[in-house]
Amino acid sequence: MFDIKKAMEMKKQMEEIQKRLDNITVEGVSGDGKFQVVVTITANKKVKSVHISDELMASGDKEHLEDLLVIAMERGLDKATQVSEAEARNVALSGGLNGLFGS
Repeated sequence: MFDIKKAMEMKKQMEEIQKRLDNITVEGVSGDGKFQVVVTITANKKVKSVHISDELMASGDKEHLEDLLVIAMERGLDKATQVSEAEARNVALSGGLNGLFGS
């Protein structure tokens, strides 16, 4: 039998996780110290900022900049996914889905 109280508790836990994920940020970095792009992303996969080194901007190398942006975004999104999956595992291991359906 479906346990509505457990379902409501689970919904509340999921909302709390989403709020936590909004406050956790990760960085995706590409390039070296001189020609570098850093993208900051929340664990909910929202881009918060992009930093492009002055040297990279001054180089005028549009193609290199585009490549580094893609790499930094991919790395940041990968890290954000890892964090959000870890949070979901923690909820599951702490009994998040257990008991939702009665025996």
